[in-house]
Amino acid sequence: MPLGPEGFDRLEAVARLLSSLHGRAIPADTRLTKQQRHRARRMLQAVDGRLSGASYREIAVTLFGTRDLADEPWKTSSRRFATMDLVRGGLAMIAGGYRRLLSHRRRR
Repeated sequence: MPLGPEGFDRLEAVARLLSSLHGRAIPADTRLTKQQRHRARRMLQAVDGRLSGASYREIAVTLFGTRDLADEPWKTSSRRFATMDLVRGGLAMIAGGYRRLLSHRRRR
């Protein structure tokens, strides 16, 4: 196993794998917080919708529900900008940015 800066992350991953293989309790993965996991999931859902041809509005309805979208005009809606940001983040993740998510090292 390489002993570079990522070595600690790899050791934790190996410990989780071994625990799983031997039927033991799997240690929690501490690389992502609950909020980060939730956002990563939404990013992948948003980019999946976009790559399937859905409009930003259709994606927003799926992610946030129609009630949240009815309160403000779509063109200036905070949900519109959030949806576009989620798609952008999802595309970056697909392009290899997920590696930064899975590291304990500080992000710049």
